[in-house]
Amino acid sequence: MSATSQIAEGKPRPILQIESLEKVYATGKRALGGIDLAIDHPQLVAVIGSSGAGKSTLIRCINRLVEPTAGRILLNGEDVVALDRKGLRAARRRIGMIFQEYNLVERLTVMQNVLSGRLGYVGFFASLRYRFPPEDIRGAFALLDRVGLDGYHNRRADALSGGQRQRVGIARALMQRPDLLLLDEPTASLDPKTARQIMRLVKELVSERQTPAIINIHDVALAKAFADRIVGLKDGVVAFDDDPAKLDDAALADIYGDEDWTADTEDAPPSETLPARETAS
Repeated sequence: MSATSQIAEGKPRPILQIESLEKVYATGKRALGGIDLAIDHPQLVAVIGSSGAGKSTLIRCINRLVEPTAGRILLNGEDVVALDRKGLRAARRRIGMIFQEYNLVERLTVMQNVLSGRLGYVGFFASLRYRFPPEDIRGAFALLDRVGLDGYHNRRADALSGGQRQRVGIARALMQRPDLLLLDEPTASLDPKTARQIMRLVKELVSERQTPAIINIHDVALAKAFADRIVGLKDGVVAFDDDPAKLDDAALADIYGDEDWTADTEDAPPSETLPARETAS
């Protein structure tokens, strides 16, 4: 059902509505074969699937780091695919992006990296000098405290561990005050304990800030432990979209193949209970 028909029937407009999304690369490879997906309330949505299933392409099409071939991506009713360059810049301010490789400026401090999430909201010369309004600076300190990095504001990014860098990336994305968070394999470079801490933090922030998040993740055990909803992709189409409790062996075999899905789960850490607020790693 399209976003227009939902509104016509009196239903709330989805925060994100993806309709018939396709991506065919110049090589002829079809990465996405017509994706339909809607998020109508704040939740953590995990996207799983084999390598090459289209997970990263889906995430990156939403903010047009990858240009879709066809389809619509409606963010609060605005079609991101149809935007010109100026409109896309404005839309990207409302989409926080968190990367596997962190994408921090290594020579800058933690505070400077976090404040870069506000660069789209200050003037050009102010941004060059990293001069931000007092409320932005207060917000950055509050976010650093929330993600477990209180006291780290003057550390250089290149002096941090992987888990600490990812926390900086999360704080930077939240400084945008986004309508949507996108996370592209944020735990892939982390050890199992730190990966669980990051997933727990993201889940808590989705709830606290009422900001929906889509996370592309290989680790099925982490997805089942922390996601509110799981979307499984296979060959660029949706093979599963449901509650994590319903992701049984049959569903996993459908997504990954009868013998392949266990390779992503057999080395996963046990589902031990960790404290809700954990120290930075």
